[in-house]
Amino acid sequence: MHTREEKLQAFGRLLDIMDALRERCPWNAEQTMESIRRLTEEEVYELSDAIMKGESSAVSKEIGDLLYHMVFYARIGQEQGAFDIADCIDKVCEKMIFRHPHVFGPDAGKETSAKEIADTWELVKAKEKGGNKTVMEGIPDAMPALLKAIAMQEKARGCGFDWEKREDVWDKVHEELREVQEADDEHRAGEFGDLLFAVLNASRLYGVDAEAALNATCTKFRRRFTYLEEQTLKKGVKFSDLTLAQMDAIWDEAKAKGL
Repeated sequence: MHTREEKLQAFGRLLDIMDALRERCPWNAEQTMESIRRLTEEEVYELSDAIMKGESSAVSKEIGDLLYHMVFYARIGQEQGAFDIADCIDKVCEKMIFRHPHVFGPDAGKETSAKEIADTWELVKAKEKGGNKTVMEGIPDAMPALLKAIAMQEKARGCGFDWEKREDVWDKVHEELREVQEADDEHRAGEFGDLLFAVLNASRLYGVDAEAALNATCTKFRRRFTYLEEQTLKKGVKFSDLTLAQMDAIWDEAKAKGL
């Protein structure tokens, strides 16, 4: 591992490279916050993918790519006279110090559990000067619905709005399922949304990462469907010529093979 001095030198080198690119590279020079925003979103997903695959080398690379983007935004902000990288770092430092009174404040050294910190997290954030006026305000509208629902539930939990016992959530799940089954065409979409929200709540309460779990299921479905496709091609048969029972039989073969 590197020394603190080496880490600071590496960060300084990144700042120097960014300065050179903005001043001497035509492509980098013409970029704006708006033009690189989509690229940043891609980098976040690439980092997430590397973490889920447990590939430490890839995680290291993707962190670097994402850090480059953060420095890019800060450089543009500097050119506009709005802020620079030091402002960004100072703000997050001040925020973390304020949000962790058990580490930096009068309660420093006081024994505190991770659960106690999580349970009061949103209440502490609400006291921040210049922070969001409401708890849900910090959740972007553009966030994918699955991640948005998870974020909302976590924020509600951070204010103490949660189930007393995790087992109680199943009554809500069953209630929402019944409402979906009984809904007419006009209300069915809304009831499906309620059901999905309740299932996500259940996964959270049982310590399951819903995003990772759903992604794993998608990967499994892809493997099995690809097997079905390959076996059909080998037999020279079209999908349209197979009965559902025949498809199910091949699907079960894939399951038996551990796909």
